[in-house]
Amino acid sequence: MSTAALTRTGTVLADLLPATTASRARVRDAALVAGGAVLTGLAAQIAVPVPGSPVPVTGQTFAALLVGTALGARRGLLSLALYALAGMAGMPWFAGGASGYASPTFGYIVGMLLASGLVGALARRGGDRGALRTAATMAAGTAVIYALGVPYLALSTGMSLDKAVAVGLAPFLFGDALKAALAMGALPAAWKLAGRRD
Repeated sequence: MSTAALTRTGTVLADLLPATTASRARVRDAALVAGGAVLTGLAAQIAVPVPGSPVPVTGQTFAALLVGTALGARRGLLSLALYALAGMAGMPWFAGGASGYASPTFGYIVGMLLASGLVGALARRGGDRGALRTAATMAAGTAVIYALGVPYLALSTGMSLDKAVAVGLAPFLFGDALKAALAMGALPAAWKLAGRRD
């Protein structure tokens, strides 16, 4: 594969994995979807409580955005849908080993599902090729997560929207900036590495 093929839009990192036939491509895609769900579930186990907030700091949001960006919109969305459905069915892999859909943080999970599709679509358009593009892609995905998570938190707990923003968004902005900085380095570097392996 040429470097030009790697840098053109329409390709995500997962597309670089070889699949010589249609059936092998389906197997590859199924493995990627399942692997993305497992990665998100494992990252959710890194959960640090935030005093005064029902929302912990987790690795889950970073994993969800990384899965969407690396796999593309369709596979990323399917991966996070698998993650959400398995957790709703009782698999203990939401934040801190939780499961079900009655949690006040379930809106964040729905947000992650939609965000993975969005960042995957942006990655197909080159949104993960440079540091600034990657930062914008991660910011857009993070905004979707909060746009669903914070109102759901307010509705499910009976707190005001202002209070939900104070406990469900504000404490996490610094960490989200760090995650975006990590992605800004990792994703463009992965593309450069893939280009060198031709």
